[in-house]
Amino acid sequence: MMAELASGTLIDGRYRVLSRLGSGGMADVFLAEDEQLGRKVALKLLHRRFSEDPGFVERFRREAQAAAGLQHPNIVGVYDRGAFDGTYYIAMEYLPGRSLKQLIRQEAPLDALRAIEITIQILKAARFAHRHGVIHRDLKPHNVIVDDAGHAKVTDFGIARAGASDMTETGSIMGTAQYLSPEQAQGHAVSASSDLYSVGVVLYEMLTGRVPFDAEAAVTIALKHVSEAPTEPARLNPSIPPELEQVVMWALNKDPAHRPASADDFIRALEAARSAIASGQAGEHTASMAALAGVPLAGAALAGPPSPATATAPPPAYPPPAGNGAPPAAYGPPPPHEQEPARGRSSWPWIALLLVLILAAGGVAAYLLTRPAKVAVPSVIGDQIGPARTILQDRGFVVSIVSQQSGRPAGTVIGQIPSGGRAEKGSTISLTVSSGPGTATVPPVLGEPLKQAEADIRAAHLTVGRIIRQPSSQYPAGQVTGSDPQAGQTPPVGTRVTLFVSSGPAKASVPDVTGEPEAQAKSDLHTAGFSVTVTQQTTSDQSQVGNVISQSPKGGTPLAEGGTVTIVVGQAAKTVTVPSTRGLTAQAATAKLRSAGFQVQRTTQPVTDPAKNGIVLHESPPAGSTAKRGATVTIVVGQYSPPTTTPSTTPTTPTTPTTPTTTGP
Repeated sequence: MMAELASGTLIDGRYRVLSRLGSGGMADVFLAEDEQLGRKVALKLLHRRFSEDPGFVERFRREAQAAAGLQHPNIVGVYDRGAFDGTYYIAMEYLPGRSLKQLIRQEAPLDALRAIEITIQILKAARFAHRHGVIHRDLKPHNVIVDDAGHAKVTDFGIARAGASDMTETGSIMGTAQYLSPEQAQGHAVSASSDLYSVGVVLYEMLTGRVPFDAEAAVTIALKHVSEAPTEPARLNPSIPPELEQVVMWALNKDPAHRPASADDFIRALEAARSAIASGQAGEHTASMAALAGVPLAGAALAGPPSPATATAPPPAYPPPAGNGAPPAAYGPPPPHEQEPARGRSSWPWIALLLVLILAAGGVAAYLLTRPAKVAVPSVIGDQIGPARTILQDRGFVVSIVSQQSGRPAGTVIGQIPSGGRAEKGSTISLTVSSGPGTATVPPVLGEPLKQAEADIRAAHLTVGRIIRQPSSQYPAGQVTGSDPQAGQTPPVGTRVTLFVSSGPAKASVPDVTGEPEAQAKSDLHTAGFSVTVTQQTTSDQSQVGNVISQSPKGGTPLAEGGTVTIVVGQAAKTVTVPSTRGLTAQAATAKLRSAGFQVQRTTQPVTDPAKNGIVLHESPPAGSTAKRGATVTIVVGQYSPPTTTPSTTPTTPTTPTTPTTTGP
């Protein structure tokens, strides 16, 4: 079955789905908006399970092709066809009325004039199709749409055929059992007359509220069409005028040659009946028009001898309808001749009886000499319908098909009558074919934990298929975010259902912000969709102060959207270790101390070694100790003074003490 289409789905880039209209055996029908032409259309989508069957696809294609060429006020127009999501669609005229089947169920039996008007419209559609070489083959009230004004249109040319009999699917029943013509029920070639028989059934149902033949099995209904006479409509609804009943029974003759020869003949007969009813003369023209033409009644093979009560029926008051077809079958005997005076006993009755016996004996002999040969019936149970039908047809049998739901694959023959023995060539073999295991409804699993959703799928007689995990900001990890097929759809029992499960919010790669200033790093992380936490770390490296020293997670790591990234920003230390400057020049020592955050004070100390001139001798506080940033470190720099030699005869002069020198930071 076609997947459930949500409202708003765009088909083939053109048709916007509005709502579901209904479902049939082959397809679903949706109301859609044609966005190119701005009009509503009925969109028929072939069930997905049929889209891979060439036979069904061809039937679907044929429906579009046949109907697209039939532009008539009583035929539903076909606008377009195409493919979508692995299946096929037809865009048709949208009609907001009811199907004739719905109307019959709600209002039957219909008034005679109303039934005639609807039937004439159906016949006009059939006449137009027949003139274009198209036979509908499935005319039934389900395929007729009637609007509130009583205007009728025929739709669903799904099994219509165009052209000669070489395109007819002989040997198989195509159509709906209750509305099949006898020749169609036997799998024989069909003609325009077959459609007229089906219209007769529709008219019968409108007048009586029931079909002429019904049963539980389609094969049984088909056999009744072939061998049983229908109950006269007036016995079910006495208000039916005799003229109209004659027209109905004329259309329901078993032999196509005894039905209306064309839709025009059928229409003329209905119009004559309508005129009689409208003029108030209904019932006055009830003579046997069939007798005038010498044709049998509908189901005349089962009719018994006339009763005395009917032997005096009045002669016909109006001639049979014009045309090449037989007139409506009447219910009484032919009009009687003038009775002659009795002339005593006659030998003619005995002669007639003898002739009847001779003819009967000849008929029996002819049957015995010409009856079909019996051949063995092969069993095809378990085979696919295509090969099975070919085997039986090759043996000379006619094949009728009934679908039945089962656990066997669709198209498998699961029953056969007869299933063996011998049968006459040309007889019908009934095959029961599996339509598959039936359908199940996909349960709603949105938002459920995965295990619960799996249990619900199995409880619905479906199979858990693939589990696809996807990011979701709406559902926590582990919860179901959707299914395919979707909830509420009705796929075949056992269908594998794919579950989509949240893996949590979507993840993105964390940008690397190490070395960036704090403000820039925050901006970059926020832009990427992450939250930021800042911590401080003391550093003695002035180049790191105010910048990101490290981050967690590291750059390039996947992280859920909205996740938090922690950055570490360098901060100047409150106490600093005094670096060693001994042995450095005063200039180099000063630069080193200032770089460490200290101020520098310099003093000198006389040295007698020229190599120590301008060299730091020691510092205070001493190297390796800690001091507050900005504190003053005093360095003692050597100042060369040559040694003095004092003559023994010359008194020495006292040395003037040195004065310390202070330099700023």
